[in-house]
Amino acid sequence: MPASTTAPAVLTAKALLLDMDGTLVNSDAAVERCWRDWAVAHGLDPRETLKVVHGRQGYATMAILLPDRPMAENLAENAVMLARETADTEGVVPVGGAPEFMASIGSLPHALVTSADAALATARMSAAALPMPEVRVTAESVQASKPHPEGFLKGAAALGVDPADCIVFEDSAAGIAAGQAAGMRVIGVGPRAAAHAPTAHVLDLTEITVTADTDGSITLTLRSA
Repeated sequence: MPASTTAPAVLTAKALLLDMDGTLVNSDAAVERCWRDWAVAHGLDPRETLKVVHGRQGYATMAILLPDRPMAENLAENAVMLARETADTEGVVPVGGAPEFMASIGSLPHALVTSADAALATARMSAAALPMPEVRVTAESVQASKPHPEGFLKGAAALGVDPADCIVFEDSAAGIAAGQAAGMRVIGVGPRAAAHAPTAHVLDLTEITVTADTDGSITLTLRSA
């Protein structure tokens, strides 16, 4: 049964931790262009490759798909992939409701937690005309890629908020698993998220209303719940 049929209509938190790709920014076209080409160049099925890429850092995706290859090669090739992705912003647009959502949380505790590096995050947020959060955890900030919880735990620490008081926004299996492993509730955003048992699910950010409470907490009302 889809998560949205049983999830609570209202969630309360002290801080919000936001994934970028697929959650705030629709970058699927660019991601698929880059990774399809990579898959073909390595003799892999692009369709199977695209089942793995979302939510992970590139080197982690490569390690799954080419398990016998030295990690040093994955890291080197990931640097090339990041440069290509940063340069390719064609078709990068905001997820539905993202501009309004970001405006509504502008003064509230929140952080970006993304598998992109700082350059790629800046390029895609700029292409989608979305404000960059002041607090952000990018690929350079962590030792382990999602689904490891390190990124979300660092985001909570940077905001000075207990992990249990944070809500994660994610679209991918790896990202949802990372948020859950961090001991956080997760709102799944978009079609990919529904199958991975988030705490709640919305089709896009138009289905969420944000309210700042007088005690400093944040109330999220999910209209699809």
